[in-house]
Order: sequence, then C-alpha cells, then structure tokens
Amino acid sequence: MKKYLLSFALAFMSLTAFAQADYDKVMSDKIARIETCKTPEDFQALSNDFQRIGSKESSKWLPAYYAAFSLIQKGRVLMREGKMQELDVIADQAEKHLSMAQNLAGTDNAEIHLLRKMSYSLRMMVNPAQRYMTDGARAAEELNVAEKLDPSNPRIALIKAEDTYFTPEQYGGSKTKGLEMFKDAQTKFKAYKPKTVLDPNWGKAEADYFLSLPAEKAK
Repeated sequence: MKKYLLSFALAFMSLTAFAQADYDKVMSDKIARIETCKTPEDFQALSNDFQRIGSKESSKWLPAYYAAFSLIQKGRVLMREGKMQELDVIADQAEKHLSMAQNLAGTDNAEIHLLRKMSYSLRMMVNPAQRYMTDGARAAEELNVAEKLDPSNPRIALIKAEDTYFTPEQYGGSKTKGLEMFKDAQTKFKAYKPKTVLDPNWGKAEADYFLSLPAEKAK
C-alpha cells in the first residue's frame, strides 16, 4: 500500500512538473511575440491567446495581465492612428482582464496598477478636454499607487517619462525634461531583475528608442 501511495505521489508530482514546464514554455513564447506585434490585429490575436491560456490556468494572474497589456498596446497603436472612437471599448476589455489579474495577485501589485493607469489614459484620449478631470485623475491616482508600491520599477519611470514628453508645455509637459526622465528609466531598467522569467519585463526598448533619436527629432 505504501509503495502504491508513493508511486501515485511521484506520478502526480511528475505530471504537475510537466504541466508547469508546458505552461512556462507557452507563456514564454507568447510573451516574446509582444516585441514583434505591429498592428492592432496582431495585438488582438495575442490577447486572445493569453485569454485562452488563462482559461486553462485559472489560478495564475499573468495570463490575464498579458491579455490586458496586449489590448492596451492595441489601443496605443490605434491612438497613434487617430482612431480614438475605439479606445473606450478596448479599455473596457482590458479592465476586465485586470480585475481578474488583481483578484489572483492581490491589490498590492504595482504592475497591475500601472496597466490600469495606461487603460485610463486611453479613455482620456477619446476627449482629453472633457475627461482630464475624470479618467485623467484616475490614471494619475493609479500611477501614484504603483509608484508607492514599487518605486524602483522601470516601467513606472518609463510611463512618467512618456507623459512628460508628450504633454504640451502649456500643460506642464516638456520634451527636454521627458528625455531626462527616459534616462532615469533606462538606468532603472539596467538594474531591474524580474521575479521570474514570465514576470513583466517590457519597456526598455522604448526608453532606448527615445534616447537614440537625433536631437532635432526629439524636440
């Protein structure tokens, strides 16, 4: 009987280890695709992939996190294309995934708060003049929470630099100051180590990009 129980326990452990290894590989492959996505359709397909992974791995927060991140990236592409009318729907979808991620990871996860900030920023861009005091304020609040939870997080520094760089000077922005903040983000990226190979580690390429721009294009 003891031998049977031991064999069963070993078999169960082997299956669990195999399942974890399979999950890690699938997630690693999908996370790597983030860097290659270019179009809204690419990011939507990737979000769908993460959603399917999350439906099978219902105890893990990262699939829902990356599903939301992919949608937010889709929204940012559309925003650059001037397609603001689609951003509310995308933000709605992203926030559903973020709620799932937060239920699993807890409320003290800076990465989730940062994505909430980015989602509210998408909403604000639909009509900045009307939504600055609502969605803009919520975005600022989420960013403050994220920074208090993890002040050394380079993605928080990156998004703050973005905000400063792209905000017109009459509203407190500055491309010169933004570039200095990108340098701060770049420094933090060099020192940063994610908790696991699957944990959020995006953003360094963007900081590098802005700091590589010729001076006349950066201003």
